[in-house]
Amino acid sequence: MFEVVAEEKDARTGELHTKHGVVETPCFMPVATKATVKTLTSDELDEIGVEAIISNALHLYLNPGANVLENIGIHRFMNWNKTVFTDSGGFQIIRDFNLKVTNKGPMFKINKTNHFFTPEKCTQTQNQIGSDVAMVLDDCPSYESSYETVAHSLKRTIEWANRCKNTHKNTKQLIFGIIQGGVFPDLRKTCVEELLKIGFDGYAVGGLTIGEPKEEMFRTLNYTIPLIPKNKPRYMMGLGSPGDILESISLGVDVFDSAFPTRNARHRTAITTNGNFEITKKKYADDFSPVDEKCICCTCKNYTKAYIHHLFKEKELLGMRLLSIHNLFFILNMMRNARKAIRNNEFDEFKKDFMEKYYG
Repeated sequence: MFEVVAEEKDARTGELHTKHGVVETPCFMPVATKATVKTLTSDELDEIGVEAIISNALHLYLNPGANVLENIGIHRFMNWNKTVFTDSGGFQIIRDFNLKVTNKGPMFKINKTNHFFTPEKCTQTQNQIGSDVAMVLDDCPSYESSYETVAHSLKRTIEWANRCKNTHKNTKQLIFGIIQGGVFPDLRKTCVEELLKIGFDGYAVGGLTIGEPKEEMFRTLNYTIPLIPKNKPRYMMGLGSPGDILESISLGVDVFDSAFPTRNARHRTAITTNGNFEITKKKYADDFSPVDEKCICCTCKNYTKAYIHHLFKEKELLGMRLLSIHNLFFILNMMRNARKAIRNNEFDEFKKDFMEKYYG
């Protein structure tokens, strides 16, 4: 299911085997919340080099509905024949919906209809969707939460994880546990220990990238990752900034997901070798160079900053599409280079060189 291929200190490259193929790690998954990476087709994702995407079980449960997807499966539904993860939707429930959370599960109301999204319902939904990797339902307290609040939430996360595992019936689908515990080392340790007792195919670090200072995030990650067995994939949820990804790879993280590259693209920001820039700035109106001189994506090979600047100024959708293609390609190419560097025992040098250019 998962094997480590090469290591350099704590950084490692490996292979995650799913029913839809092999995902080379460290890997980055673009976010396809509603079975689409915004503005891009599945064919374009394949051409860019995407090996896995992540969708959201809660959103798909609401529309088009788990019963619809059960008839065809998410892969045929969106014409994607590679790996699909599904997030449980726990974070979205907390962030987006007016809800009541009990130990039985969260309840929320949409269009005057009550929904009780229990761990059992969450797992059954992901079984019906037919993703390659399902995530357990977890309780994600806010960063500002007190120790007592996080400790209470943690008990709920562990109980829900156990119920998800007991409900999981799709033998072709992997299931990952999610480690919570805020920024408190003892609670993180307790969560890992309890999840290991339950037993999962992989383990994700949740409850970070939600407003905590970056130093706090890396301190918590640095403490948590070594607690996860080396023979299991380690997934850092919601992290997409290039520098943060490389720093996390050096700590031993294998899997990442984020809307960072595509969201930035839709908001006019290009991610490049020499840092990020806003394409709508006046100086790019007559700049006929590519977005990134060192990039070989189809956007950089065929279009100029001036053209993409024009598209955004005219509010043309193509501008978002071209910049999304570039930003995603940039992150994926960085991951390819990181894997190569680890195999060649050159990751430290690669990371140092990348950071110097990216942060200037």
